[in-house]
Amino acid sequence: MCVHGVGQQQSGEEQLLKEWIPALQDGLTRAGAPRALEPGDVAMAFYGDLFLPPGRTLGTTEPFLSAADVASGWETDLLRAWWAEAAAVEPQIMPPTAEGTLGGLPSSVQVALIALSQSRFFAGLAERALVSDLKQVRRYLGDPLLRAAARTRVHTLVGPDTVAVVAHSLGSVVAYEALCALPGHAVRELITLGSPLGIRNLIFDRLDPAPVDARGAWPGSDLLGWTNIADAGDVVALAKDLRPRFGERVVCRLVPNGSHAHDATHYLGKAETGQALSAALR
Repeated sequence: MCVHGVGQQQSGEEQLLKEWIPALQDGLTRAGAPRALEPGDVAMAFYGDLFLPPGRTLGTTEPFLSAADVASGWETDLLRAWWAEAAAVEPQIMPPTAEGTLGGLPSSVQVALIALSQSRFFAGLAERALVSDLKQVRRYLGDPLLRAAARTRVHTLVGPDTVAVVAHSLGSVVAYEALCALPGHAVRELITLGSPLGIRNLIFDRLDPAPVDARGAWPGSDLLGWTNIADAGDVVALAKDLRPRFGERVVCRLVPNGSHAHDATHYLGKAETGQALSAALR
């Protein structure tokens, strides 16, 4: 089963599977375990439509968002974290300074958005799309009804024959929480790609179930394997190594995704993803 990331509200299950299944097959081939995945072998837990405003359809134009719509507090904190990480891995990006700190004002937020527009990850992403993605993460964490609905989309697809869950970006948070809430599930492998799960304060400390003594719950039985894969330049996956947060059992791997560090299909097509998936399919 697959779980997508942010920004997919205008898409759907079948559209995403047309991209994900060939990429998964490529990953298996790179891993030396070629396997013909049939459409019925892979399901997509789609939750993107939950972020559409009431009364809108998938073809409806979304509201225009700008720097002025970025709220102070959590949203500016995550924006600053993205900015700092982008500057750390990409020398051409101006780092946050005392003069460029975020005070919640549109002008200071705009400085961060301009800086991020120079990032290889955010390049080509319109300001409104970046702000929209930021707000989607906040809504998931802050809206209990939406959070429960997204997790239900995962729950309805996890059955006794579900051996692996592959989750990208925000989808890794949805998948993790959904599996934690399903005691006794038979999933053998959780594969998280470009995951923000390890970001202290902003994501990790807001997880459900809440971490205990700075350690997150294990999302299954002792038989569950967990492979976390990230690109060193993936700004969203601020904490590439999840072991300090979830334990030494998490297998953490770095992969090179080129100029599209956070792209789901780039992650899916890697040998590291194929190896983890192949082990679950045996």
